[in-house]
Amino acid sequence: MKANSSPLSHTTCGSLLQELQKILDEIGESDAERDKMLLELEQECLDIYRRKVESKRKHKADLYQSLAEGEAEIARMISTLGERTSFTRAKGSLREQLSSIRPVLDDLRLKKQQRVNEFSETESQIIRICAEIAGNDQFINNAEPQVDEQDLTAQRLAERKSHLEELQNEKAFRLQKVNGHISAIHELSLVLSVDFRTTVAEVHPSLVDHGCGQLKSISNDTLAKLTGTVKSLKEEKQRRLQKIQDLGSAFMELWSLLDTSTAEQQKFEHITCLISSSVDEVSRPGSLSLDVIEQTEIEVEQLNTLKASKMRELVLKRQTELEEIYRGVHVEVDSDAARKMLINLIDSGKVDLSEMLIRMDDQVRQAKEEAQSRKDILDRVEKWKHASEEEIWLDGYEKDNNRYCAGRGVHINLKRAEKARTLVSKIPSLVDSLVTKVKAWEIEKGMTFLYDKEPLLQQLEEYTSQRQQREEDKRRNREQKKLQEQLATEKEALYGSRPKKPLGQSINNNTMVGTPNARRIGTPSGRGVSGSKERRDSTRVIPVNFVALAKDDPVSRGS
Repeated sequence: MKANSSPLSHTTCGSLLQELQKILDEIGESDAERDKMLLELEQECLDIYRRKVESKRKHKADLYQSLAEGEAEIARMISTLGERTSFTRAKGSLREQLSSIRPVLDDLRLKKQQRVNEFSETESQIIRICAEIAGNDQFINNAEPQVDEQDLTAQRLAERKSHLEELQNEKAFRLQKVNGHISAIHELSLVLSVDFRTTVAEVHPSLVDHGCGQLKSISNDTLAKLTGTVKSLKEEKQRRLQKIQDLGSAFMELWSLLDTSTAEQQKFEHITCLISSSVDEVSRPGSLSLDVIEQTEIEVEQLNTLKASKMRELVLKRQTELEEIYRGVHVEVDSDAARKMLINLIDSGKVDLSEMLIRMDDQVRQAKEEAQSRKDILDRVEKWKHASEEEIWLDGYEKDNNRYCAGRGVHINLKRAEKARTLVSKIPSLVDSLVTKVKAWEIEKGMTFLYDKEPLLQQLEEYTSQRQQREEDKRRNREQKKLQEQLATEKEALYGSRPKKPLGQSINNNTMVGTPNARRIGTPSGRGVSGSKERRDSTRVIPVNFVALAKDDPVSRGS
């Protein structure tokens, strides 16, 4: 019994079999029963071993399966994440191999989860921005991104982030445009005195009140409405500015016509200062409000009432201006008949005085244009007239035999004579150019150029003819004088000269006055119309007791 109570660790199959043999011997079992029992024991042992082996075989298969699945998962995640590294199974038992892949799996799973989170965040932002651009408010805060976990590569993540960056830039650009439009609407609303908040709220409520996390709308529809609002406000600003400018111009015209005082004009300086302003230059708040326009219209209407009472005076004033313009360019008009006709029309009450004034303004404008077209010709006519006057003076001056005598004003006349000769020498070219200009003007206008009621070309032709006649008369006079001098010389050569008082000699003291001065002052050679030779002949002085001597006379040579 003591042997049976020994520890299990010292019990073997052999000892148990021996103990069973003893028991069977004591019992008296037959050999057949013993063999049967031993066979059953052996079969039971085989079953136990077989189950254990099957269990371990299954465990081994499970380990292989786990190892294969782990490797496959590692390969998939490496492919999904786009990792460039590869996994190699470690050597050793299955448990060691499994232990070696677990850290790799954990690391890859962590990377995958992080990558999924990045994709999810990126896609969420993309969905929200796309919803903002599309104007789908319900998707902005309830975005549910769908992440494709079969492709979590860094390249694809970079592409999605690049797309997100483009959308963010688009959003920033749109937000900038929205803010720019809102700023423009605010400025226009101030100038036009329009309710800014109401105007913007009609486009989208978020543009006025974007609190509580509500973002400003940047959708295509909002941008289109903002653009349309800005355009309509600018058009309204342009219309009002044009209205103000028209009223301001009317102010200026009426003030000028009615001689309004400066103090009264300064009351509407905020209107007149906009006459020459462009639409972009007008920025003062309220300057184009409806109230300002209404007040201005009332004032213009009152001034128009005053204007009607003074229209008669204004019409006659325009007639006077018209007459002065024509008088200034030497165009004769029948002033008395024109004034009588105007007065009869005004008194009849059958014409609109405003329209009459407009027509007279047109006549004044046309008269100014005609005067401008005649200006060049008239300037040349003035030069021609002045040169003709100087020519007449020069003719009288050269006929004066005492022009070189000493006295007051002699040097002034000499200078004038020099200038006159220069001016007279230009008369032919001046007349030719004037004729050319007049003919061109008449061809262009299809009418005759009148100067003081007479055709200017006719005046020029008459002047040219008269001038040629005067030149011919001068030539004949010179020839006659030359012939007379020649006869006098021949007579003196035959009979000798009679005592003769020289030009400028005093009667009392017989002193020479004219000759020395004539020699000193002299007329410059080559000046004047008649030439130097004729002037020398006309100013030659014969000395006292002059006797014509023969050329071979020794007295003459001695002298």
